[in-house]
Amino acid sequence: MKVQVVESVLKLNDEIAALNRESLRKQGIFCLDLIGGPGCGKTALLEATLRALKGKLRLGVLVGDLATTRDAERLARWTDQVVQINTGKGCHLDANQVRQAMARLDLAKLDVLVIENVGNLICPVGFDLGQDVKVGMFSVAEGDDKPAKHPPLVHEASLLLLNKIDLLPYVPFDLQKFRADVRTLNSQAELLEISVQKEQLEPWVTWLGNQVKREVNL
Repeated sequence: MKVQVVESVLKLNDEIAALNRESLRKQGIFCLDLIGGPGCGKTALLEATLRALKGKLRLGVLVGDLATTRDAERLARWTDQVVQINTGKGCHLDANQVRQAMARLDLAKLDVLVIENVGNLICPVGFDLGQDVKVGMFSVAEGDDKPAKHPPLVHEASLLLLNKIDLLPYVPFDLQKFRADVRTLNSQAELLEISVQKEQLEPWVTWLGNQVKREVNL
């Protein structure tokens, strides 16, 4: 068994991630890696965010998915700064895929770059892409046990989003238990409860704007 081969693969990813981070910071771009399961609302969130921030912040999006360009096509209605990355059987994005996709964006015209990772709560967590922060996304429809069952994502995230809170009256979801699990696993992460469908996005939009201001002041 050659453990050093595994180490070298991760080392190469981290080296490319560092290059990505350097390129983005030189341009003053705040970058986040958005991680969540299929159907939690990642693409819908980005559609609503692009609409809400049009004329205020310039967003670019890299969209990770196994197949199709459907998510990128949805987002292309709101921005021309979008690139689809298809991973085939790959369950996450890596830093080299992100670097290649970044080359297809006009970074000089961006304030924010969102990397919408492949829909998966496990695989994407361990790979540095060159982002400033990782944002974990859950939804009420998935059940209240997801943070406890996927602690690495909660540990790594700077921000956690709970989407579809408009469904709370209609599904079995213990909100207090969900909050308690998050606090136990990561007391430093901010938790925002939102509804993309009902356009209850103000906490998220405010958070994003504050991150961009902080990036400019670094």
